Amino acid sequence: MKICQDRVVIISGAGSGLGASHAKAFAAEGACVIVNDINEEAARSVVDDIITAGGQAAVNTANITDYQDSHNPVQQAIDLFGDLHVVVNNAGITRDRMFASMSESEWDQIIAVHLKGHFCISSHAVQYWRQQSKANKEVAARIINTTSGAGLQGSIGQSNYAAAKAGIVALTLNQAAELNRYGVAVNAIAPAARTAMTTAVDTLAAYMAKPQDGSFDYFAPENVSPLVVWLGSRASEKVTGRVFEVAGGKISIADGWRTTAGVDKGERWQPAEITTAMDEIIQKSNPAQKPYGT
Repeated sequence: MKICQDRVVIISGAGSGLGASHAKAFAAEGACVIVNDINEEAARSVVDDIITAGGQAAVNTANITDYQDSHNPVQQAIDLFGDLHVVVNNAGITRDRMFASMSESEWDQIIAVHLKGHFCISSHAVQYWRQQSKANKEVAARIINTTSGAGLQGSIGQSNYAAAKAGIVALTLNQAAELNRYGVAVNAIAPAARTAMTTAVDTLAAYMAKPQDGSFDYFAPENVSPLVVWLGSRASEKVTGRVFEVAGGKISIADGWRTTAGVDKGERWQPAEITTAMDEIIQKSNPAQKPYGT
């Protein structure tokens, strides 16, 4: 039995890179896949590959930053395949710039595609699952969000992208806490993989290039997809509210912000007293991982 047999999955930004890899991997495990991408030709190519391989898939070109339009893939999944079980929020863009030089447009575009884009399809899907749950129907649904190492520890020249990706982590934690009652598990991945976004940067493109000697392709998008497929399956029902880092053949958990022991005076601090207390607080704490690019 394939791990996602007859599961119905929507994947945003699935016309290339990680999204295309996820779509093909889900289809290979028996899922019916809605391939969402604003580039219809790219989405069609992925769908054609899936169908040629014997799978089931359909093209969707909804704008994930438009709330009304983003209802379309949800309705399409239900109309075409009879249900919806998984939403994989994958679509993304970059508009890299040092913070001092960043424009309002460069900020807004990233927040719209990444953060609002993670809200829109999921919102419509959750409304559908909540209705099912209230009607006493079994719900075994999954939302899989896509964050980044930039969102976990920052990235020089990507304050817009890092802020959006950090927001996605917080969103994941909230969704997991709120939606479990409806049978919805929510997790996020922080993948290290070669995509259109990484190949657009010369230094990254060279670093993440496919090896020519036939050795293990550490940055292949296909290395990430098995975890995503597993998270979308019924096997993952007990796993929610987690952020997984995936790089090459390694899967790990990004262990989030935690409160330290701190220093407790037992009464209000005076500003001048905090200098000494701060030395003790910092000394007792573990330093944060350094931002990318430092």
